[in-house]
Parts: sequence; C-alpha cells; structure tokens
Amino acid sequence: MDFDEYRKRGKEMVDYISDYLKNIRSRRVFPDVSPGYMRHLVPESAPQSGEKWEDIFKDIEEVIMPGVRTGRVPTCNAYFPALNSFPSLLGDMLADAIGCLGFTWASSPACTELETIVMDWLGKMIGLPTEFLHSNEQTMGGGVIQTTSSDATFVSVLAARSEAIRRFLCVQSGIDAADINARLVGYCSDQAHSSVEKAGLIGLVKMRLLPTDNNLSLRGDTLQEAIDRDREDGLIPFYLCATLGTTGACAFDNLKELGPVCETEGLWLHIDAAYAGTAFICPEYRIWMEGVEHAHSFAFNPSKWMMVNFDCTAMWVKNSGALHRTFNVDPLYLKHENSGAAIDYMHWQVPLSKRFRALKLWFVIRSFGVAGIQKHVREGVRLAKTFEMMVKKDDRFEVPAERVLGMVVFRLRGDNAYTEELLKKLNKSGKVHMVPAALKDKYVIRFTVTSQYTTEGDIALDWKIIQEMATRVLSEDDSVEEEEVEEEEVIEMRHSFCTSPATCQKCCVRLVSKAGLL
Repeated sequence: MDFDEYRKRGKEMVDYISDYLKNIRSRRVFPDVSPGYMRHLVPESAPQSGEKWEDIFKDIEEVIMPGVRTGRVPTCNAYFPALNSFPSLLGDMLADAIGCLGFTWASSPACTELETIVMDWLGKMIGLPTEFLHSNEQTMGGGVIQTTSSDATFVSVLAARSEAIRRFLCVQSGIDAADINARLVGYCSDQAHSSVEKAGLIGLVKMRLLPTDNNLSLRGDTLQEAIDRDREDGLIPFYLCATLGTTGACAFDNLKELGPVCETEGLWLHIDAAYAGTAFICPEYRIWMEGVEHAHSFAFNPSKWMMVNFDCTAMWVKNSGALHRTFNVDPLYLKHENSGAAIDYMHWQVPLSKRFRALKLWFVIRSFGVAGIQKHVREGVRLAKTFEMMVKKDDRFEVPAERVLGMVVFRLRGDNAYTEELLKKLNKSGKVHMVPAALKDKYVIRFTVTSQYTTEGDIALDWKIIQEMATRVLSEDDSVEEEEVEEEEVIEMRHSFCTSPATCQKCCVRLVSKAGLL
C-alpha cells in the first residue's frame, strides 16, 4: 500500500467507522457466537503472498463484527462505560502515525510535555489538591497516564512497598528486605475491584479485604481495628486502597475517616476512582472526595466516562520520588543531556515506554471544554435516575443500594435464583447486555448508562424488555419464551429517538429483517 492508496483507504475506513457509530442501534448488543467461532472463518495459516485490501476490508463485517460486543449501543448497559468520541479517535489516529516512544523526555519532548500539561488541566478540573500538580514547584507531585486502573493500583502497591521497606530498614538494622516484605499487609474493602487483590498477589504482599457498612462503605474504625490486630500479630500494615465508586454498586469509602487513620499509622493511601472520577469534574459530586488531601496517589479512567477511548488512566502522586525509587533504571543508552532536569516517565510506570495518549485527552478536553464534559456527566446521571424511578414503580423489583451517579443496581425480590435467571435470559436475547454483582448476600444486576447517545427512549425500551422478561421468569411458563416485543412497536420507539431521520428508515428495516435484533 503506497501513499496514494493509503489516503484512499484511510478515507474509506473513516467512512466505515462513521457509519458504524451512526447506525450502531441496528447491531446486536451481545454477540451470538460460541468460543472458537472465528476458526471456521479464517484460513489455518497466514497467506504466503499479500492479499488485496478489498478482501481484507470485506472480512471486517464477515469475521470481526459478529464477535464484537457493541458496547456503544445505547442498550448495552454492562460493565462501566468504555466511551469514545470523534476528537479522541482522531487523537489516537495521529498518535499512531507519529509512533513516538515516550520513555524519556529526549525520546519525544512533545509526548512528555503535553502529558504533564493535560494532567495538570485534568487535576484542576476534578479539584485535586495542588500537591498533586506538576506546576506546584513546592512539591514533587504530578500526573502520569497509565494504561488501566489495574496498572495504577499495581504501581501504587509497588511504590508503597518500596517506601515501607526503606523506612523499616532505616529504623531497624540487621534485617533482610525479604523478611520485611513477608510481613507487609495492605487493605481494601470487600467491594474493591479485583485488581487490588491481584496487585497484592503479584507484589507478593498480603492484601486483606475488610468488611463494609450497610452503605457498602469502608469506615475508619474497621481499618483501625484491622491495623491493631495485624500489628499485634507482628505484621507491618503499609497500604490502603480506598474506592470512590465501587464496581458492584458505585459505593464510596469514607475518606474523611480513612485518611487520618492512614496518616497516623503511616499507610500509603491510594484512591481508585476509576469510574466516578469523571463525575468530579462537576463540583456537586466532589462531596465524595472529602478527605482526598490525605491520599498519596489518586487514579481514575477518562476512558470510562469522559469520552476518551481506551486505554487511558489518569494517575497522580504527591511525591514522584517514591516512584523513582521504585522504578528507576539508569543504563547509558537511556541517558540524555537533560536527565534530571526534565521528567522521564519511564520512572513513573512499569513499562519502559508509552504511547502518545496525551493527544487524545488533549483533543477531547479542548473540543468539549469543561462545560461540555459536565453536561455529558449530568445527562448520564439524569438518565440513570429516570431508570431508577421506573424500577421502583414495579413492586416485583427492588433497588438494594443507593444510586449516586450513572449506575443503578436492581434485582427481583425474593430468592437470588430469580434474578440470575432474569439476567441469563436478558443477555441471551441479545437485545440488552448487563452484568451481575454480589452485594453482601444479594445477587444484583448492574445497569449503567454507557453511551453519550443514550436517550429516554432507549431507557424506556430497556425497561420494557426487562419487565417482559421478568414476567416470563416469574410465570415459569416456558410457552411464553418465544414471544418477542412487537416489531412495529420497536420501530415506533426507535423512530421517536433516532438521531438521523435520513438513516432511520434504513436502520428500522434492518432491525425487522434480522431476527433477534432490536
């Protein structure tokens, strides 16, 4: 492929992507394939000679799309949002073309400097204390873009571990670092993301899951009791991961209580706000950040709710020296004349190098502005509240945890088996997609508003599908299994909120022509 053909094929790909996103409602939400489906669609070995682009392009629809979970369909309410936007896509396109390797400032000055700037922008946007900003010359704080929240958590665990070992060796001689490491213990709530437990496993430190209160929040007295008990057993408490917006119910740990305990006991406090962090751009939601001044590190994912496509995790630390002491490598081939005078992000992360992720973040912030992102967040919260009200009006259902942001957890009253069966049937239908969570002893279904294009009509259709499937589950009448929502009604509802009247008819025709697609 030469320059001229690339220009032509690139425009075709942009057209394909635009059509894909514009008409995404016509696609099945959850793929109807089984493990190994692709093996029957592609050859067993790579082609000996290059193929025509037309043949490769044709296989996008025939091979790839049947196995894609269309997470940007407004009726996909699983996980947390994995959004994108046109400015973000364009940013990644340019980053891929530049192809820089941002391990040191010298390897790509623009990559490093733009990252420090947009991380300061973003830190100010969510109201972080100035100690976390590069621009605060009184501290060693600053921000770095990691790949995922799992990586950010792992980085914080490793940094906290090295600081704890260093501190312990300073006060007690004649002991081996490995012996100290074996006694280290960290904490998180029983609602924390599984990546916290995984970080402990990889970091070779104990990680205790502490019980939460009735609001699924980790409290200060629970942490203090665990610390006291572990110290009595000869262990060394060193770390806490507090969650703002848990995966299961979007619950919030009590930072106002946890922060002072960590400060008094000498624990590294890391805050995981993967989903909820974007909401803090709206001042009214920063109430959940009270106590953040006690944190050593803070992370959230613009790739979840901020319309920045995956991967992109924003992480800030108060003292970058802790990262340098953990990840510092200094071979001759990585030195440059500005070493020490400029930031070298290779010392802030596990990988040596990094992609130019700051570009897409920069494009999104400039394109939408703070006000535009705030509007997007508030609309998602409003739609989630609309769905919550619908659920509460149906006596067959309950909402067992408080809705704060754009996620609602709900379940059928009674035995967990009813809700399990309901979710199984919903996902099997392909019309909607949701995932479960366990809140104490209750099996719940998580419903998130995942698309910036979601409308009240989408929410109403989702709820109609859920209600009708619940009727089948509770009636225990298999004869109703094959009934479907009336096609004409689906068309009418789709027409009521279709974003483009010119293509609406095409979408609706496709909807009724493909079995099982709504």
